[in-house]
Amino acid sequence: MKKSILVSGGTKGIGRAIVERFAKEGFDIFTCSRNGQDLLALKQFLEQAYPGIAVSTYLADLSKKEEVLSFAESVKAKGIPDVIVHNTGIFLPGSLHEEPDGNLEFLMDTNLYSAYYLTRAFAKELIQRRSGHIFSIGSIAGITAYANGGSYSVSKWAMLGMTKCFREEFKPHQVKVTSILPGATLTDAWAGVDLPATRFVNAEDVADSVWGAYNLSPGAVVEELIIRPQLGDI
Repeated sequence: MKKSILVSGGTKGIGRAIVERFAKEGFDIFTCSRNGQDLLALKQFLEQAYPGIAVSTYLADLSKKEEVLSFAESVKAKGIPDVIVHNTGIFLPGSLHEEPDGNLEFLMDTNLYSAYYLTRAFAKELIQRRSGHIFSIGSIAGITAYANGGSYSVSKWAMLGMTKCFREEFKPHQVKVTSILPGATLTDAWAGVDLPATRFVNAEDVADSVWGAYNLSPGAVVEELIIRPQLGDI
């Protein structure tokens, strides 16, 4: 039976790498972005590279609850994904005591609440089906405090805690839940940094790790996976 994956924020970086990894394996794709041109380019690329899959893209700003719920309903109208990857996120540097007012709220809305509302939107169907795998793309900033990490770190610590709770809640229903915690990954977020590419994790390595965790037998689950640059954190 044909399988599908939902990846929020799937046009760039880690999300794009995960989309391409699963498309290569024949999965139908559901994804969203705030940029319509990026969505169109991704759809055209995937349909040309992998003509056997269906690609559904949606314009959505997942920092807004109503758009998260609208995105979820649009996907559900076509089917319930076998895999859900919470990848939407944004990084804003700053210290908690002096960052601009509103940073915490915006980062929590984008990095945490988007995953909260999206998981809840599919929870009933996943439980009834008794299958599925939910991945949260967190960060090592969710297990290590950084002076300049500010609200970003707070949102990622919260994401890890929430994912742990979902793991316990879905455990009896045969729905797997995994936290992926990458270190510095070579994406647009690091553009302009004067460091060699070899100092970073490749987004494709994260995607391969998600694919590997997904392919374990039904009786095993990767609860947390930390991926760091070989030479350590930047």
